[in-house]
Amino acid sequence: MKGQGPERARHETEEAVSRESRALAGTLLVILPTVMFGGLTLLRFLATREPGYMDNPLRQNLWRAGHAHAGVYLVLALVLLRYVDEAELSAPWKRFARIAAPLAAILVPAAFFLSVLSPQATEPNGLIVLAYLGALVLAAGVLTLGVGLLRASRRAA
Repeated sequence: MKGQGPERARHETEEAVSRESRALAGTLLVILPTVMFGGLTLLRFLATREPGYMDNPLRQNLWRAGHAHAGVYLVLALVLLRYVDEAELSAPWKRFARIAAPLAAILVPAAFFLSVLSPQATEPNGLIVLAYLGALVLAAGVLTLGVGLLRASRRAA
């Protein structure tokens, strides 16, 4: 039958993802190697027993946490982008749902890295508050998207 098959399915999928979501996904995929580079940097610090890193357990823990959160939140952002355009949300709320996880992927790791910039740090500085802000933004974005998807599923039923 005309219009059926893989070509139509591919075309419908392409239309299901907006230009905005596709552009952000492309940007996130281009940025992802920077997180990989960060992991290599941490590995080098371990392998070379980098002073200021190896002798500061707080710095080790927060930098590992920063690296992990950056990677996980970027991957989460890519997953969430698949659903934003299906949610029943106004354009501004879709924009917020689209950007919340990438913003958290900046704020939370920045808090962990910047709060112990000094190799002699014994406690995080005031920039640790960015972690709380990032967590709040992520929670609000996920909640917004979840509500939008539930609204869309009720409409489709």
